[in-house]
Amino acid sequence: MTTAERLAEWAAGLQPTTEDLALAERALQDTVAVALAARDEQILSICNVLGEAGQWATASHVIDYDDLHMESTTHISTVCVPVALATGGSARAYLAGAGVMARLGVALGWGHYSSGWHATTTSGALAAAVVAGTARGLDAQGLARAMALAVPAAGGVQRAFGTDGKSLQVGLAADAGIRAAELAAAGASADPSAVDAWIELLGGDAATVDCSGPAVPGGLAIKIYPACYALQRPITALRQALSGVDLDPADVRRVEVHTPAATVHPLIHHRPETGLQGKFSLEYAVATAVLDQQHGFAEFSDAAVRRPEARRLVELVDTIVDDSGDWLLAGEVHVVVHVGDEPHEARLQYPPGSPQRPPTPEEMGEKLAICLAGSDVSATDITWDGAAEILRRNLTTDQDHHHEELEETP
Repeated sequence: MTTAERLAEWAAGLQPTTEDLALAERALQDTVAVALAARDEQILSICNVLGEAGQWATASHVIDYDDLHMESTTHISTVCVPVALATGGSARAYLAGAGVMARLGVALGWGHYSSGWHATTTSGALAAAVVAGTARGLDAQGLARAMALAVPAAGGVQRAFGTDGKSLQVGLAADAGIRAAELAAAGASADPSAVDAWIELLGGDAATVDCSGPAVPGGLAIKIYPACYALQRPITALRQALSGVDLDPADVRRVEVHTPAATVHPLIHHRPETGLQGKFSLEYAVATAVLDQQHGFAEFSDAAVRRPEARRLVELVDTIVDDSGDWLLAGEVHVVVHVGDEPHEARLQYPPGSPQRPPTPEEMGEKLAICLAGSDVSATDITWDGAAEILRRNLTTDQDHHHEELEETP
């Protein structure tokens, strides 16, 4: 049996547990709220050439506030929730795709991510096909064909991080998965072993695919700050180091960040110029941790990144990495902030929101409230039956109207 067939058999036979359904409920509320928080982002006025799922996936990823599956380094829900909602799927359809995405991501391995692939979009296209296929009622054979048909769309690279391309890669993967499921439902043939060939070509190991355990093995990490997950730990550690310090940022002379090399891999912008780049900058994480009491949307805006005092602090960061680690929370981070002649330090492995430190109801409620502020939506409105209409009302742009506007533009 091929990898696609084994995963398809698992997905087709999935009977979610109470714990699985609780994870799906949290993922739904978190993803929809994050997408609504991005409703004024400029990219949403551009990406309406995508289908609904593509638009919603782009929205839920662009501000980098979405959840993460640590073991596969994939943002599972930013793909699987929009596809489930756009195709009329339920929590079970979401979980089927989420479980496939987690297992494919693990099979591709840390080497896949650390070599520069955007694992969310590589494994995401195939997962989207499973979500959409499950929603359409495809059997295991149909789901396997849908995954194979999604292989051509399974791309995306980390060099896009800090640009619109990052979130658009996710939107394209979501739409491609739906198309693959539709083709499979219409009778298109495919060789399921294409998935094994794809895993091998990308340097993964299909033998590691394990269909046992909960729907999403390892659970999902929830972000507390709207930035790359690799920044969640250093920001938290820096806030701990400076807790109780009567700090004048002008007195900061140097900041040391000691961390395994793996934990900074996606942090490619060392002198950020935009808010999107700041979300992938360890140096800017230091600056905002020193300057800001809160770490919300405003703190990761273009204006915040360009503050003179932030630029000064960025230049004071000394990152000391050891050549170790195979995931974003490898080892621990050790930060030392030199304020005048006095060092303030902290060590941390697991930040709030990680599976090892799940968000408290208060932390989750605060995040949802921040994301939904200014909208007419409350967290209790976000259900599997009603969330699609909420996104349609708030995010979907009519493509025909958009095309008419383009035609009228001189």
